[in-house]
Amino acid sequence: MTQRPIKRSLTLKGHRTSVSLETPFWEAFKDIAAHEGKAINQLAAEIDAQRGVQTGLASAIRLYILDHYKSKALRAA
Repeated sequence: MTQRPIKRSLTLKGHRTSVSLETPFWEAFKDIAAHEGKAINQLAAEIDAQRGVQTGLASAIRLYILDHYKSKALRAA
């Protein structure tokens, strides 16, 4: 069930960058952005602004997605 990450381009603060995520993470990221009423680039820029210098953007996005669904699960419990 291992998939290769898919590289996509994002624009953060007017600069293009690429991020590699597995398909389920891209789908979850799109869903979360839509749920929050934000464009993917906007949500990525917010995550980018909050991440530490030691954390890559792809890792920060994965952690954001994990936190989102963990919070959702705790609210449902």
